[in-house]
Amino acid sequence: MPPSTRELIVEAADELFYERGFEKTSFTDIADRVALSRGNFYYHFRTKDDILAAVIALRASRTQSMLDAWASQADTPLERLRCFAEMLVQNRKDIQRFGCPVGTLCAELAKLAHPSHGDASMIFGQFRLWLGEQFTALGFKADADDLAMHLLARSQGVASLANAFQDEAFIRHEVELIEEWLQSLNAPRQKKTAKPASGRPARNPN
Repeated sequence: MPPSTRELIVEAADELFYERGFEKTSFTDIADRVALSRGNFYYHFRTKDDILAAVIALRASRTQSMLDAWASQADTPLERLRCFAEMLVQNRKDIQRFGCPVGTLCAELAKLAHPSHGDASMIFGQFRLWLGEQFTALGFKADADDLAMHLLARSQGVASLANAFQDEAFIRHEVELIEEWLQSLNAPRQKKTAKPASGRPARNPN
């Protein structure tokens, strides 16, 4: 079934908000990308904030579908966490050009003090919750949220610097280091404590 006109508008807005930013994207830009007259455009969306809400909902839905796919395709929590890390490599071209789609939108909306900032940041919340579930399954229930936030912060730092320096090798190297750290958490621990790359030790798993 082909996408509806409304779906085409939201898809185009999603791409343009990522490539140019929310504030620099106009109604005309979006209408031109879908070859739609302004009158037909306004039939579906009255304001740019309405479009932004639809874009955030689309990204949240896609994020959940991706997380669900990782959970079904990967057999172990370690493999699922690797899926998250490898997302940086898979999306390296876009990241080098435009940065992280979630991070850049959240940063822009925060600068604008836009009321939708909280909704956009909840996509990070989806990642945070899912990563925490994987760390819990890996045996780090007490530190699951701390470890999830550490991995999120690490990935955002990689995306930001890769965008600044246009460096694909940097992305690949950092992902390798992240995967080494994840593997170290999965190693036999006996009396060892797991230690995130930041240097902060995690408590023994329950």
